[in-house]
Amino acid sequence: QVHLEESGGGSVQPGGSLTLSCKVSRFTNCMGWFRQVPGEEREGVASMSSGGSRYYGEFVRGRFIVSKDNAQNTVILQMNYLRPEDTAVYYCAAGDRSCGLRTRDFSAWGQGTQVTVSS
Repeated sequence: QVHLEESGGGSVQPGGSLTLSCKVSRFTNCMGWFRQVPGEEREGVASMSSGGSRYYGEFVRGRFIVSKDNAQNTVILQMNYLRPEDTAVYYCAAGDRSCGLRTRDFSAWGQGTQVTVSS
């Protein structure tokens, strides 16, 4: 079982930046970031395959970057130009199926970290 632990959430003003980190016990074929707002379905933000391919949700529009630090066993989500609608709980996820943004392809999840974008 893969263990994941997110950190880096917090509050930021619109237009600001945040960096989320996910410490993992091991990398799987696909490492991803998802987010969820109360009452809504969890949606894919970004993912990265073991081969280096990256996938982003349409709403990202070039504002976020997903990367891995192999030395630190960490998955990183750099978020720039944040908007109020980016407010959500962000989850790190791991899976060994095909890489993308479908929640059903991920079998392990972190506990989540809150991101709030507000003036």
